[in-house]
Amino acid sequence: MRASRASRATRSAAILIVAGVLLTACAGEPEATPSPSPSASATPSAAPAEPEPEVVTAPLTGVVLDAPIQLPSISAKIDNHPDARPQYGLESTDIVYEELVEGGLTRYVAVWHSTMPQQIGPVRSIRPMDPAIASPFGGMIAFSGGQPHFVAAMQATNVANVIHGAGTHDAYYSRGGAHAAPHNVLLQAAQLQQDIASIAPPQPQFAYATDAAAPTSQAAGGPAAQLSMAFSPSQSRQWGCDAATGRWQRGQQGSADLDANGQQLSAANVVVLRVEVLPNGDIPQTMLEGRWGDGFVASGCSWVPVTWSKADVASPIQVVDAAGQPVVLAQGNSWVELVPTTGSATVS
Repeated sequence: MRASRASRATRSAAILIVAGVLLTACAGEPEATPSPSPSASATPSAAPAEPEPEVVTAPLTGVVLDAPIQLPSISAKIDNHPDARPQYGLESTDIVYEELVEGGLTRYVAVWHSTMPQQIGPVRSIRPMDPAIASPFGGMIAFSGGQPHFVAAMQATNVANVIHGAGTHDAYYSRGGAHAAPHNVLLQAAQLQQDIASIAPPQPQFAYATDAAAPTSQAAGGPAAQLSMAFSPSQSRQWGCDAATGRWQRGQQGSADLDANGQQLSAANVVVLRVEVLPNGDIPQTMLEGRWGDGFVASGCSWVPVTWSKADVASPIQVVDAAGQPVVLAQGNSWVELVPTTGSATVS
């Protein structure tokens, strides 16, 4: 009996010792610390895209500028009688319109904005189609009078009238140069533009090519080297393309048309519009507002047929291709030839 009790006591003591050892071993182990889960690294947000710089262009030539020209345009009736040549300032024009007048001769409505010469001229009188030509530009128009109802029609437009001999702007006019009267009225254009700078700049009249898009005549037209046109039996005009520059060189009556510096007049674009001309009393009137017709545009030694239309006096002339899309001109100056349907206009 004693032996059995002793044996049981010995076994109990052994169990207690083992249990104590196990408890001590467990108590001595540090608790496991959970490892931090790796955090996703922050993706840097993309920097906002820089806005494309606004491209500033001259409204009447499409040429890229450093800054807008916050000055008005000046249109002027310029003489084209043989005794008025060479004219002053035509080499600096943005756009020139040539129109038939009495005697089978022509005159110009010349428009300056990008470059304003000190003097322009000779300045002559207004004609019945001039309100429809000049109104879309706003700005100012210079002329030396005219028949009272033609002057009244010009004064009824949104264009500031700068009339020679009317008193208000006489300080900007003078007579001089190499030509005899009446072909010697000159306008101090640069000073006039600065003094009346509060008038708004002109709006674009045509669409112009960019670096990414070619002019319509080059993109969809055909090659051209010579343009020939007749305003009347006595008045012919020629334009020949300089292959090296892509510019059109102007001629009158088969001879080079020169500026006052002895250089041949030239253009980046020649816009030829066939127009109906009807008598207004004893004055031929080119019919524009509410009308349409055909023609062609030449840029960069190429040409394309076009159709033109003009909704009203104040609206620009719209020029479109065969698909009805606006014709795109080359950057640079333009001459618009308003050739009567009784005359002729050809490309070769």
